[in-house]
Amino acid sequence: MYDTYGTKYLFLIQATLVNILFFLLKYEKNKEQYLSKDMYTSGEYLDKKPTWHIQDSLWKAKQIIKIINNNQLKPGTICEIGCGAGEILNQLYMLMPSNINFFGYEISPQAFEFCQKRYKDRLKYYLNNLFADDGTFFDIILAIDVIEHVEDYFGFLRSLLKKGQYKIFHIPLDLSVQYILRGYPLIRKQQDGHINYFTKETALATLKDIGYNIIDYFYTAISVDFPAKSFKSLLLKLPRKFLFKINKNMTVRILGGYSLMVLTQ
Repeated sequence: MYDTYGTKYLFLIQATLVNILFFLLKYEKNKEQYLSKDMYTSGEYLDKKPTWHIQDSLWKAKQIIKIINNNQLKPGTICEIGCGAGEILNQLYMLMPSNINFFGYEISPQAFEFCQKRYKDRLKYYLNNLFADDGTFFDIILAIDVIEHVEDYFGFLRSLLKKGQYKIFHIPLDLSVQYILRGYPLIRKQQDGHINYFTKETALATLKDIGYNIIDYFYTAISVDFPAKSFKSLLLKLPRKFLFKINKNMTVRILGGYSLMVLTQ
């Protein structure tokens, strides 16, 4: 019986490794097919995501407030780099104390059109690269679902270190057993423009290696908290929710569908 189960587990491990290798080879061969360097400024991304994720903004804002409150931070300024349509900042503006000033930086002209409708007295948006704006420094900088889109994310993270006291990241965990077996990262590349893929361990290690001090982190689960978008997602929703209560890390590694909210300094 041991040999039978041992053989089955060995076969599963081998199959997973083969799928990972296949994915990496396919990525290197076809990466130009999936990635357009100017997709965020040319209008290509807007064509794929006409709402620019506005529907997720309230949920993301609540996750940001959770990690801020858990660590008793009292910011006077909050900046979001790659703020998209600007709705996350707009929700934070409405939900957080009135002594906070908010700033959003976005390089996409199409996304910036959404932002312009959200200007307020303490909420400003800029069609500009934050790193080109010398002299700016904020109490908290948000990079919410950003680094998976950035080609040189090491350089991006190094530059971001100098721009604020605290940095909050939200990072999709696109690498899981279930995702790799399905070739899901390639699907995310085509649909969402993801070009970097992380587990919890690789995300945290990357931040530490660059010089960030990890203060706090937790998993977020838009795949569980939001209505399922497909029959496959519906089938996975209940086991994700149930097994997460038993073993968080194992559930995320095997079933996927989670992201990581990280507070750093």
